[in-house]
Amino acid sequence: MDRHVHQSDNDEMRPEYDFSHGVRGKHYGAYRAGTNVVFLDPDVAKAFADSASVNQVLRLLLQLARTNVRLDIQPDKVKSTKRPQRRAKKPKAVRPAHG
Repeated sequence: MDRHVHQSDNDEMRPEYDFSHGVRGKHYGAYRAGTNVVFLDPDVAKAFADSASVNQVLRLLLQLARTNVRLDIQPDKVKSTKRPQRRAKKPKAVRPAHG
């Protein structure tokens, strides 16, 4: 990868870049407030119309998590990592001594 910046690359802005309607610091306040940008996978994004609906569903999920509701949804193809419990060994029978 060429890390050297060519002087001719920094001379001018390309003509197709139009910042005439740009606002300096438009998102600065949100950035300072700690706003997160989250990218949804395409299949998940299809289920939501906008960010308000995503927030509504996430708030509902958080509310359910706080009420300790057990969901009976099992993920596909998840293998248990628990080992089966070992049986307790039976104590050996004590034989009477010959004498």
